[in-house]
Amino acid sequence: MNNNEQDNVCKEEVFSTLFSSHSKTVFNYIYYKFGNEEKAYDAVQEAFVKLWENCGKVTPSKAKSYVYTVANNLYLNVIKAEKVRLKHRDKVVTTTNESPEFLMEEDQFKEKLQNALDSLPENQRTTFLLNRIDGKKYKEIAEMEGVSVKAIEKRMHLALKALREKIDGI
Repeated sequence: MNNNEQDNVCKEEVFSTLFSSHSKTVFNYIYYKFGNEEKAYDAVQEAFVKLWENCGKVTPSKAKSYVYTVANNLYLNVIKAEKVRLKHRDKVVTTTNESPEFLMEEDQFKEKLQNALDSLPENQRTTFLLNRIDGKKYKEIAEMEGVSVKAIEKRMHLALKALREKIDGI
């Protein structure tokens, strides 16, 4: 560990620079996993708070991956908690002008798509969503994930193949 004063996350300017450089990409990364801006924002804020609390243990060079890891773990904990809540929640009745058949088909497709996305390994799902929803280039995703562009191309290929098999017409 480098204790050089310039190379320390505990220095406000260093922390500030890290936050400015990475908070938006960490937000996007988590947002496309959560599908919820508020939860993604909370996870990013909490991840940077944890970085600040552990600033003496995390070097600036490791800070980016530290924040991604913490935010991702927070995301996984929220998902676990939500799954438990959903099991115990009563069905909510809503009214709409769409025909019951249309709504049923739409729900079935959404469920099929969600199940197909959920069945993908996390790295493929993240790559797919960052590319197709967020418009991130493979090179950007590779940097965020800390892997090669070739690895991202492979993930995308596998994700598309799996989705095509599970959902006709994607």
